[in-house]
Amino acid sequence: MPPINKARSHIAVRGHSLSRLRLVLTVFFALDGFVFAGWVVRIPAIKEQTGASASGLGLALLGVSAGAVVTMLITGRLCRRYGSHPVTVVCAVLLSLSVTLPPLTHSATALGAVLLLFGAAHGGINVAFNSAAVDLVTALGRPIMPTFHAAFSLGGMIGAGLGGLVAGSLSPTRHLLGIGLVGLLVTALAGPALLRQAPAGAPSRDGADPRPAEPTRLTARTRRLVVVFGLIALCTAYGEGALADWGALHLQQDLEASPGLAAAGYACFALAMTVGRLTGTTLLERLGRTRTVVAGGTVAAVGMLLGALAPAPWAALVGYTVAGLGLANLFPVAVERAGTLAGPTGVAVASTLGYGGMLLGPPAIGFMADWFSLPTALTSVAALAAIAALIGLTMRRTAGD
Repeated sequence: MPPINKARSHIAVRGHSLSRLRLVLTVFFALDGFVFAGWVVRIPAIKEQTGASASGLGLALLGVSAGAVVTMLITGRLCRRYGSHPVTVVCAVLLSLSVTLPPLTHSATALGAVLLLFGAAHGGINVAFNSAAVDLVTALGRPIMPTFHAAFSLGGMIGAGLGGLVAGSLSPTRHLLGIGLVGLLVTALAGPALLRQAPAGAPSRDGADPRPAEPTRLTARTRRLVVVFGLIALCTAYGEGALADWGALHLQQDLEASPGLAAAGYACFALAMTVGRLTGTTLLERLGRTRTVVAGGTVAAVGMLLGALAPAPWAALVGYTVAGLGLANLFPVAVERAGTLAGPTGVAVASTLGYGGMLLGPPAIGFMADWFSLPTALTSVAALAAIAALIGLTMRRTAGD
């Protein structure tokens, strides 16, 4: 075969392989969103079951973020040693098993303990599949990171919608057991396909590496940039975690919504995140990262003010939707840029800072809800979204985009 035909054949095979890898990674992003949403829509029922106060529940929910943060940097090292694909599969199994544990608890202390395990699995899989996705983004040369996070949001929307449908008829124990079984089934089907795929950054047959090698020692400027992107992730994750953990409770407790309508709050948020992320690649190609971050943070701040202070459930749902559109692309941009700069280490650092936002969010909102009110506490989400927009303005000077 002539050399030019061999080259074209190799490019075609490589492109097909990257397309398959993109599809399988998308499945795992969606699975994570589905499992996580299945848990969050049952928080009101599990709060009642454990008899926890708002601050007690906040401390218990701290277990999710604490478990995630503790494992994230460890997972970054595991990805470098064993590869991001095997780590993704193992964490998916752990996630599916651990989501069945919260409804088996009957105190805030026990709930916090099992949520440490759930958070560890959730944090681990996030570092693993985001590292794989960053390599794929680099190999393809297009800003497709938001589409993976759109799959997470779509999974969350489906999980929340299903949770709303069964909230009145199915116990949390049976519901989350079903979620866990679905997770194990999807992992059993998609896991082998992911393990068969070579990482997107693996050297090609001609010896060329499509991905820049991760520096063994980061420069001070690179570390600063990674921290900047991590702070954007922190502000974004704080908002996502607040709506996941407290959004349904706000609708049910403060606005007297039914359990089904309360669950619809997170579903609306997840739908908006999905739509925002599905259009994120186009938005990034047209506006660039800086304008996307500034506009998104501003829109999220306005939407969350409405969601927190609205006097009626329907208006709060509108606010949740607007906030979801604003927050949609901030975390993907932050993680992708950190990963491009510093490989799995950058992903781990940005993700750790991001989940630091979730670490601070549940107890902070719980204590503020006890001191003031839950609606007032939720306005802190708007404040941090505005801070993310301000950080985005400084990013124009430091990152050049």
